[in-house]
Amino acid sequence: MRANGPTLRQLRYLLALEAEGTFRRAAEACGVSQPSLSEQIGALEAELGLRLAERSRPKLTLTPAGREIADRARRVLQQVDELTAFAAQAAGGFSGTLKLGATFTAGPYLLPRVVARLHSDYPDLRLYVRESTPARLVDELLRGEHDLILTQLPVQAAGVEVRRVLREPLRLAVAADHRFAGREAVDVSELTGEPVITLSPEYLLHHQIRRLCEDVGARLLADYQGTSLDAVRQMVGMGMGASLLPALYVASEGRRREEVAILKLTGREVSRAIGLVWRQGAAAGEHYERLAELMRDVVRAEFDEIQVQR
Repeated sequence: MRANGPTLRQLRYLLALEAEGTFRRAAEACGVSQPSLSEQIGALEAELGLRLAERSRPKLTLTPAGREIADRARRVLQQVDELTAFAAQAAGGFSGTLKLGATFTAGPYLLPRVVARLHSDYPDLRLYVRESTPARLVDELLRGEHDLILTQLPVQAAGVEVRRVLREPLRLAVAADHRFAGREAVDVSELTGEPVITLSPEYLLHHQIRRLCEDVGARLLADYQGTSLDAVRQMVGMGMGASLLPALYVASEGRRREEVAILKLTGREVSRAIGLVWRQGAAAGEHYERLAELMRDVVRAEFDEIQVQR
């Protein structure tokens, strides 16, 4: 290997090649021409003295050495991003692009109310939001694909900082012609034998509702699992079963639908915690703390039934 070493651009191109599987798609993802990307990958191989990619059809794969180099490149680039963030923080500002991952069941209903405040407080900050399921969000955070994530807690992972933002109650949703529909509240013991619909097991909410069903003797319908809260609400409105919907969703969407009745649950606390999570030692950790407090301020101002947490 020559003394100069690989460039950061070459390392980014290698990761794009690993992710996309073809030179054409990797070049498109990087915003460069295919010959330019191919040339840089070749230069990287020459620099390292290793063959990094098996150029077979139909999909390109990295060699064992290539995969190891890609893993190390990912860590190097993560450190470079953190160095850049530290420099911005040391200069006194929270600027650049913030990569925020958010769970499908919370982000769409909280973040729109946060964005205006965020832009007001940090005018030089660009927010890039990508939604996913909780387990994927944590994996992506640890790989450096997100700076921080907004997700349901708890998060079972080493090497992360967790800050609670809110605790929201879960509300019972039933069809408009259900026997509970005319009431304001239902005791959880009354759910015995009730068919219940929820999201797929990819979501922490699924497992929380499954445990509740087991405790009270309700029937979780494994054949009817929604891919979104909207899908669950629609199935409830069709009379396929009851469900438990987060208060953030209810405040934003659920109460607007005449085909569904929303009721409080009594007899025990049925709620979930939402928080911000980032990697330990993140250079912008101080700003992430402020972002968590900004979110709490929004919750206090706009959601009467949701409790702020720390």
